[in-house]
Amino acid sequence: MNTPAQDSAGTLESAARQLEAHADYRVLRRLDPARQYPPLPAGAPRARACVLDTETTGTDPAADQMIELGIVVFDYDRETGQVGPVLGVYDGLEDPGRPIPPESTAIHGITDEMVAGKRLDEAEIATVMGGVGLVIAHNASFDRRFVEARLPTFANLPWACSFREVPWRDAGGGSAALEFLAYRAGFFYEGHRAEIDCRALLEVLSRPLGQGSDTALKVLLASARQPTHRLWATGSPFESKDLLRTRGYRWNAPLRCWSVDLTPERVEAELAWLKSAVYGGRSMALDLDVLDARARYSERTGRRERVRT
Repeated sequence: MNTPAQDSAGTLESAARQLEAHADYRVLRRLDPARQYPPLPAGAPRARACVLDTETTGTDPAADQMIELGIVVFDYDRETGQVGPVLGVYDGLEDPGRPIPPESTAIHGITDEMVAGKRLDEAEIATVMGGVGLVIAHNASFDRRFVEARLPTFANLPWACSFREVPWRDAGGGSAALEFLAYRAGFFYEGHRAEIDCRALLEVLSRPLGQGSDTALKVLLASARQPTHRLWATGSPFESKDLLRTRGYRWNAPLRCWSVDLTPERVEAELAWLKSAVYGGRSMALDLDVLDARARYSERTGRRERVRT
């Protein structure tokens, strides 16, 4: 016999399904943070990955600290990109040893009182991460630098960025922001804390990308297996800085140089653009770093080549 709560939930779900059947309505369901995914098919070529998220005191890894780390570990099918069962979860806070700036607390809601005396449990993290062969973050160039500064063993793992390496906009999305992707996938959640952001990202990755049949995870895995080329705009004129920034180049302060990450097929076109738009038609010898997933989104240079515009 159903309880009143079960009857009420059934009635609400029935109403939601009726709305979904009408072209003028879309329904958002609350994400179940304890959701489990079906077992992978017998004999599937499985591997293990984790979704990771951090909350920090600010945006500069050299001056700021990580104050929360969330990790969700899961198995997946290497060929189909099907998400399998969640195998482990870690969520921990850490006292940065100084007050958390109010503008940071306004984003994630973490206060000085919440982190007082707290420290990440490195032994538990190592246990949860056992067997993980890929770390996924929705802004890996941000999260990786904070995580490696605190937990250097993460430098030995391949990383993938679900924000940059999945073509969300090409698949019909107007934004690659995680909250927007969740809305497009039909669910909502209370975000900006590490573990729930991990859960939301895993759910988005488990869904088909756009109108295709491949999961977003399968697309991300294919990208992670390919090299990235980091092109350095050595000696670019100062007056070209806004042009470079608008095109997606990032400023490396210690090296005092702009760089951009490219897929291999874009390198030649980018060299031609630099020659025309930045170097005034002059031929220039530039450094090109070939990065795999172990070096990508880190400060490491990978294998370096010399190319000319």
